[in-house]
Amino acid sequence: MSDRLAVLPQYLLPKQALTALAGKVAQAQAGGLTTQLIRWFVQRYQVDMHEAANPDIASYPSFNAFFTRPLKAGARPLAQTALVCPVDGAISQCGPIAGEQIFQAKGHHYSATALVGGDAALAAQFQDGAFATLYLSPRDYHRIHMPCAGRLTRMIYVPGALFSVNPTTARGVPGLFARNERVVCVFQSEYGPFVLTLVGATIVGSMATTWHGVINPPRPGLVREWRYDGADAPQLAKGEEMGRFLLGSTVVMLFPKGMLDFNPDWVPARPVRMGEAMSAR
Repeated sequence: MSDRLAVLPQYLLPKQALTALAGKVAQAQAGGLTTQLIRWFVQRYQVDMHEAANPDIASYPSFNAFFTRPLKAGARPLAQTALVCPVDGAISQCGPIAGEQIFQAKGHHYSATALVGGDAALAAQFQDGAFATLYLSPRDYHRIHMPCAGRLTRMIYVPGALFSVNPTTARGVPGLFARNERVVCVFQSEYGPFVLTLVGATIVGSMATTWHGVINPPRPGLVREWRYDGADAPQLAKGEEMGRFLLGSTVVMLFPKGMLDFNPDWVPARPVRMGEAMSAR
């Protein structure tokens, strides 16, 4: 079966309604029922609870509390490189940006302008730069950390579809990551500007950042933007948590030309862990 045919049912599913329902279930504190759901999920996806700060499944009051669980202290040491991986997951794609075209999968590209919500001036900063797309599976740790120290300058919420973001869908849905709902976070670092984009997906109940909290819902269907200037702009350290997914998804990062020389081990489909070397130096 072709990838396009495999994803056809997603065009027909009521994705918004399913996502809203999943969000309510994930927030519910239903005692034994919640514990049963978490236990099923751990077994179904082979989640490693030994790394969790709290490995006791029965102690989590809601599925969201379990899904966004913190890790034990020291579980993800930071590599001594300029840029580290911000998440646990797998490399969907990474490499150079061709002009402003970002490679999604065989036969599919999308523009940096589309990804950041139509801001051509912002996208132009990453002309001929580099990108990395990292997929978080259900079994992964779902907090997102900083690849390097940075000062937040803007956050842009871009409404969109809620297709799945698994590898099959990436191959079958054109412009997937610039089509789905997303939160674009723009940072300034000692190496230059960079963008860290949280991409929503089917049944991703919400996305949250450490400085703002939950961003969606609400889902007003309009682009929303927050600007951070002066002394009040959030400053985050390398490896510090910056956000989280309430149910899993994908992170897309953009870097300007010359900022990122990839670790040669970084190739598509390779599993990665938060804190490992993303840059070669």
